Amino acid sequence: MSKELNARADANNATKASEGRALRHPVPPNVNGRVFLGASLGVVALALWAILSPSSAHGALGVAVNSIARWFGGFYIALATAILVFVIGLAASRFGTTRLGSPSARPEFSTFAWASMLFAAGIGTDIMFFAVAEPINHFMLPPTADPQSVQAAREAITWTLFHYGVTGWGMYALMGIALGYFAYNRKKPLAVRSALYPVLGRRVDGIIGDIVDIAAIMGTIFGVAATLGIGVVQLNVGLELIFGIERGIGAQIGLVLLAIAVSILSALSGVNKGIRFLSQLNVVLAIGLAGWVLVAGKSDFLVSAIIMNIGDFVATFPLRTLETFAYSDMTAWMSAWTLFFWAWWIAWASFVGMFLARISRGRTLREFVVGTMIIPFLYVLMWIGVFGNAAIDLVRSGDATFAELTLEVPELGLYHLLQSYPGASILIVLATVVGLLFYVTSADSGALVMANLSSFLPTVSDDAPRRVRTWWAVLTGVLTIAVLTVDGIPALQNATIVMGLPFAFVMVLVMIGLFMALRDDAQRRFSEERSARNIVTGAGATSEQAGASWQQRLTWIFKNVTVEEAIDYLNRVAEPAMNNLATHFNGQLNATVVRGLDPEVTELMDLTPNREVFDALSLLIPLDDEPFMYHIIAVEGPMPAYGGPFTSAGETTIRLEVHLPEGSQDYDVMGYSADALIHDILDHFDRHQDYLRLRDQQFAARVEGMGALEGLPRASHLARGTRENLRAIAERLARSGKKNNPRT
Repeated sequence: MSKELNARADANNATKASEGRALRHPVPPNVNGRVFLGASLGVVALALWAILSPSSAHGALGVAVNSIARWFGGFYIALATAILVFVIGLAASRFGTTRLGSPSARPEFSTFAWASMLFAAGIGTDIMFFAVAEPINHFMLPPTADPQSVQAAREAITWTLFHYGVTGWGMYALMGIALGYFAYNRKKPLAVRSALYPVLGRRVDGIIGDIVDIAAIMGTIFGVAATLGIGVVQLNVGLELIFGIERGIGAQIGLVLLAIAVSILSALSGVNKGIRFLSQLNVVLAIGLAGWVLVAGKSDFLVSAIIMNIGDFVATFPLRTLETFAYSDMTAWMSAWTLFFWAWWIAWASFVGMFLARISRGRTLREFVVGTMIIPFLYVLMWIGVFGNAAIDLVRSGDATFAELTLEVPELGLYHLLQSYPGASILIVLATVVGLLFYVTSADSGALVMANLSSFLPTVSDDAPRRVRTWWAVLTGVLTIAVLTVDGIPALQNATIVMGLPFAFVMVLVMIGLFMALRDDAQRRFSEERSARNIVTGAGATSEQAGASWQQRLTWIFKNVTVEEAIDYLNRVAEPAMNNLATHFNGQLNATVVRGLDPEVTELMDLTPNREVFDALSLLIPLDDEPFMYHIIAVEGPMPAYGGPFTSAGETTIRLEVHLPEGSQDYDVMGYSADALIHDILDHFDRHQDYLRLRDQQFAARVEGMGALEGLPRASHLARGTRENLRAIAERLARSGKKNNPRT
């Protein structure tokens, strides 16, 4: 290690020992220039085209949608089904027990709090619009049944549940698992490109990764714009009924500007907690609105209808999920409904997936899939079941005007329905408030996600700089206004179908990359089980190797270790032992010892949020295929309960926890002798070598099974792509000479 780095580490360690402050990651969030400029230029160009030449943009959108429906309609249907089968398969398979985070990670939020956030994720302004407009459309203009028949009524609700149901949430689950797994388990950035490391290797750090993130941003911004556009036309009706504000593009632009203002205020003033509170309050208001319609309306009919809807949905789901209407001329219907919804879900997948990943650390994949696909759908079922059935019942009761009005001006449907209930004026105000709050919170969250996707974020909990968030808030508003001027909601739907297509192909690669990574981890666990040794207190050393009596070990187990004692152990025992081992390794391998939380090593550690980290010591060995990394992290933790009467509630101690690239090993090496520590490192190194041998043997067998492919690299070279980024970090540290000398 250079003198400057040595001095910095000494100063940092001394400061942390004396003041007890946690070491923090020194790298601030920063803009990814290529992704930011590429996505921004693309959005600006499309927005200018729509504003300056709306007729040309409208015609081009129509041609593009017709072509996509013809050539890629089946692809959208097949992809949605494949993703659903994939995530359900993950949950049901051996991979279902894999946690987002290290094996010892536990959920940050309680099950109730997590379920509440998932429930809120299923709510938005758009479902207020489609819960009435779509069932009426399918009832009056059904794809297969006779118009206004009982069969059409049943299919109308079932189609709406299908479009808002588990298929779309399967897409969200895929992106949430992929983003969370590669961020928490593989220590990659919380970005879409990270999920493609097993497929593309280090190429995702270059232009290919930039293209992937640009596709994610483009899909997200058009998905958000579609939601905001639907929201403004819906809210415009409510404002007209309450305040007499005339419906039209002027009022809609004003609503878009309001969303931009709220997003900028949230970014610049730090009122995020207030925004979150409004979002949570809105969930209660929305449930109250649906509850009033249920209680004040035909309660017995609505409950019976919802039960029937569930049966119809379950019975017809396998047929609908692969329905392409190949023998019918239903291209226009498919484009307006199923293809639009699948493209819309795909466009929002990065957005919602990032949210799901952030709240789900410590959950198993099985918990994640079950929770994500069931809990939000309960809200969808409740809302569509109440409002959709109530709307169809109103038409069947003789209100033909309501049906005609909803077909011609879909945004009028919800408000016209509410006018048939007691307290209509209050319900209209409540619906407008609920829609407005969903609208502004969606705009604020969308700007944050797009800012994060276009930035380098040191940790999962970091957010992009405020100026970037402000820019995306403004650009989203401009795009929404531009597309609304072309043809209103139909133009937004068409644009979503077009812009969702590139990211649809990315999601195929995400499935492949996630499966490869999970299979890779399964092979690692198998090799560790096969290489298991007789261990003492979690280490790989035998009692003869430990060099310390069991009485000495017991003393450390019950002792409340201070920061000074932990750092003294690292100075006197651990670091000299690692340097001694590195010296012997360097006859064959280029081993490097790094002291402190080096920025290039921090991202490889499994640092649990809200735990103070006081020091770190790492051994890095850049092997041919995948580097070996062994970290000792001085971290604050609770005193064990077996401390007895001398242990106070909430008392903490310092643990020297062992971390490998796959996460914390959940044991403490404080008090190990130098020999015991070296044997523990060698045990892990031996298991790592065994894992590499097993992985290459299995990969070579698969390649041989494919036949002799001319020019195909050997298996170890193909496998190398999944870890090249780790290897590069280890080699870069080694070349820079970041090796600490033993300190006395």
